[in-house]
Amino acid sequence: MTQTPSAHSPAQGKARAQFTVPAQHPMVTVLGSGDSLLRVIEKAFPAADIHVRGNEISAVGDPHDVALIQRVFDEMMLVLRTGQPMTEDAVERSIAMLKASENGESDGQETPAEVLTQNILSSRGRTIRPKTLNQKRYVDAIDKHTIVFGIGPAGTGKTYLAMAKAVQALQSKQVNRIILTRPAVEAGERLGFLPGTLYEKIDPYLRPLYDALHDMLDPDSIPRLMAAGTIEVAPLAYMRGRAQPVFTNVLTPDGWRPIGDLQVGDLVVGSNGEPTPVLGVYPQGEKDIYRVTAQDGSWTLCCGEHLWTVRTASDKRRDKPWRVLETQDMIGDLRAAHARRYELPLLTAPVQLPEREVPMDPYALGLLLGDGCLTGSTTPSFATEDEELAGALEAALPGVKVRHRGGPDYVLNQVRAPGDVITLENPVTRVLRQLDLLRTRSHSKFVPDDYLRNSADVRLAVLQGLLDADGGPVTQKDRTCCIQYTTTSILLRDDVISLVRSLGGVAYTRRRAAEGRKPGLAQGREVAHRYDAHIIDIRLPEGIEPFRLARKRDAYHGAGGGGRPVRFIDSIEPAGREETVCIQVAAEDSLYVTQDYLLTHNTLNDAFIILDEAQNTSPEQMKMFLTRLGFESKIVITGDVTQVDLPGGTKSGLRQVQDILEGLDDVHFSRLSSQDVVRHKLVGRIVDAYEQYDSRNGTENGGHNGGRTPRSGAKAKGK
Repeated sequence: MTQTPSAHSPAQGKARAQFTVPAQHPMVTVLGSGDSLLRVIEKAFPAADIHVRGNEISAVGDPHDVALIQRVFDEMMLVLRTGQPMTEDAVERSIAMLKASENGESDGQETPAEVLTQNILSSRGRTIRPKTLNQKRYVDAIDKHTIVFGIGPAGTGKTYLAMAKAVQALQSKQVNRIILTRPAVEAGERLGFLPGTLYEKIDPYLRPLYDALHDMLDPDSIPRLMAAGTIEVAPLAYMRGRAQPVFTNVLTPDGWRPIGDLQVGDLVVGSNGEPTPVLGVYPQGEKDIYRVTAQDGSWTLCCGEHLWTVRTASDKRRDKPWRVLETQDMIGDLRAAHARRYELPLLTAPVQLPEREVPMDPYALGLLLGDGCLTGSTTPSFATEDEELAGALEAALPGVKVRHRGGPDYVLNQVRAPGDVITLENPVTRVLRQLDLLRTRSHSKFVPDDYLRNSADVRLAVLQGLLDADGGPVTQKDRTCCIQYTTTSILLRDDVISLVRSLGGVAYTRRRAAEGRKPGLAQGREVAHRYDAHIIDIRLPEGIEPFRLARKRDAYHGAGGGGRPVRFIDSIEPAGREETVCIQVAAEDSLYVTQDYLLTHNTLNDAFIILDEAQNTSPEQMKMFLTRLGFESKIVITGDVTQVDLPGGTKSGLRQVQDILEGLDDVHFSRLSSQDVVRHKLVGRIVDAYEQYDSRNGTENGGHNGGRTPRSGAKAKGK
């Protein structure tokens, strides 16, 4: 949008500006349907005359108003260029931000376009982003600080934006789980007197958090994430003591167990993939902790004296044995000529877990997870251009005929024997129902636990089916062949990575956003991408065959195979202090498998923790909650201090904590106001009316403040 000189001079004391809207932007996107956006601007600047002719917009009036109008249109064009539409609400908020900057009420560091185009999370066809300047600063604070307080009236997006950041952190693997909690005091009810199970008791208090989750994640995946502990919800009372014990995820023949549960004689999985007994458990006291991260994104926590088995390129070149170094000895020495210095050992053989009986051939399951239609609304089907795969699928499914329907489509029909009744359920549908896979779609598929926690042969067969259907070899000039797999399911992404690592390989993942991607083609018509794609680059050790499909297998080996999977230490960073424990195992190398299949110990899970409705905590509860902060975790505390619902005489922990922690390093207070309300406009006016009433009458929450002096000033407004 440009400002051009006018052929007609404005009246004395008035200014004139003329803007040309680029041809690629229809005027309706700038002016709004029925000129609704133009009317918002005219209402904000009643003394100015705004005229539209063709693709030109002119404004005449007070120089200050004209300059602001020009900035409004400039910001609108910046937003429109990103492909995001402008709304009446967005225009109103842009004008308010610009006026606040002009009046010195804000520092003007962020422009309206920067605020309105900051995407947090894209999910289910919609994008979550801040709508006001204070919301943007709140979101930025969550990125920059370990503990963030979001304080403000109802409807300002405090909890919703925190939830979006939590889901974003989980999907990008910045954290391993989300913990959601609220004080259970609303409506004056006591948790213990509510009927039903714990989750049924929690539900009335945590329903707003559930609702936000359903907006941001596929609803079908939420129960499984909760069952796995990836998402956990609990009243505040159940958070007590959560971070006191030291725990480490250790792989045992029966699955993952916390290190605190292990006793002498228990079995863990060693570096050779086989069980090895625990010889001793030794508490180590409180120590400085470091986060050690490998270049494939895997990580663990350990003390400075923890011993690592590593080797350098020089060691390998000279055929020297692996060396043992302390964590603190490698700090500041992780690069050599811009290359990572220390290589970590990998599993020397696939993890050996007990074989479990499964209801479907694992290779067939992998094929169906890759290219099968499992919705249950029709007969199960399979899509492939390779007749070889259709034949392999039929051979692996007894009682099923894979019938070619045309093109790449095949239907999995039941083979009927004389005397069968027509109402018999399709055997594939029956098994899918048994595995909880029926009605899953491409973005919600997963590998059932009975296959993930099975023998190496079963796990490899599942992976081969997935790669034959939806993966493939990627040849690279002058390099060995890489394997690539793509899925829109976050659960399936994590399961594939787990399969690869359990077999001794490495997997790197990256995300390709659905928003802005070129549409795909289906039967000659364009189809927009609805979900982000997760691309996994895989390297498997020699002797592990990734493909059964002949053309992919031949291409893989024709390019020299997959080479050797490697892991290097990428960074070592301080992570505070913690009580530590060490276990001794019978394995010669003293190594055993922990989180991400790293061969080390003292691993703690990261967490993104949200305490909602924090105004209803007591000072003692707030202190308890804050002192349970774990390593590499993040806490967001939200609340509205004007809506305290505590028994008479009980102080609000959220009010008190502002006086205690204000100014503390790595703790941030974000205060939102009625100007940040994103619900009905009347909500903001109601909030203002109550604030004015309390100010006039010396009350809090519309009731007497018990003789306390009302707070004043900008700081008091946030409290």
